[in-house]
Amino acid sequence: MSTTLVLGGTGFLGAHVSAAAVHRSLPLATLAEPHGPPVFAVGRDPSSAPCFCNPRDSIQWLARDLEPESSVTSLLDEIQPTLVFSCAALTRVADCEAQSERAERLNRELPAETASWCAAHNARLIHISTDLVFGGEPPPASGFAESDPPAPLSTYGRTKYAGEEAVLSAHPEALVVRLPLLYGNSGGRGLGASDSLLEAIDRGESPGLFHDEFRTPLDVSNAAQALMELADSDLAGILHLGGPERISRFEFGLAVLGAMGLEASDAREELTSRSRTDHPGYEQRPSDASLDSSLARDSLETPLLAVAAGLAQAMR
Repeated sequence: MSTTLVLGGTGFLGAHVSAAAVHRSLPLATLAEPHGPPVFAVGRDPSSAPCFCNPRDSIQWLARDLEPESSVTSLLDEIQPTLVFSCAALTRVADCEAQSERAERLNRELPAETASWCAAHNARLIHISTDLVFGGEPPPASGFAESDPPAPLSTYGRTKYAGEEAVLSAHPEALVVRLPLLYGNSGGRGLGASDSLLEAIDRGESPGLFHDEFRTPLDVSNAAQALMELADSDLAGILHLGGPERISRFEFGLAVLGAMGLEASDAREELTSRSRTDHPGYEQRPSDASLDSSLARDSLETPLLAVAAGLAQAMR
């Protein structure tokens, strides 16, 4: 029986991946499994996670702490998945600097244990990484390609890169997907690049966004749809899954407010344009982590949406 497991399934990305996995399984529904093969989503507090599919119980939510050693191996032995999405991580750059041992555990050791199990049990593994494995060197004009050597600036970037190496060492047939800055519907939790911005404005703040920090953002639900297609492919190794536009954080903020119906002049009054060099710890923030995702675009039927189209999809 086909079984999907989403580690970190209650997070910003993971909740969308869990819902997309349910939709992926629907064509395989039978009388015995009317909702399709089972999808398990694992997190610390599943009750707080939004569900982007109906009914909610089409996902089997599990409250588990994956931080203790061997905890993920025990979970995998219990569920026996045939497809694993490894989305669990310590993602905040500041948290990783303050808790380096925890970052090492969640960003390197946990993926390594997952990959070893998947290799031994012939399970498909999609491991999520980040564009922040880059930053120490400027990107080519088209953005960083999969063949470009990583040069992370932060503990987060270093531990995620170490996690990539550990995954592919243990399971060469796994696919490591580097994602960019994600935005979109967080289910009212204020997560991601767009919802966190809108929440700050709702609190009466004038968010400071960098005019000199560039990324290739992607809508989170668009990313989840692409990940489902990749799960059904035989691609292995490393793949970049970024949006088609290189855009500054400040320009992105203007686009978010524009999608909400604000005129450009009004949007500029809601935001503060800042330089990244004014931010404490800016040395750990890449000035440009743009990804070249041409390989993904050539491999996928799912289109990778530009910011305007992605925001329109997220706000429907």
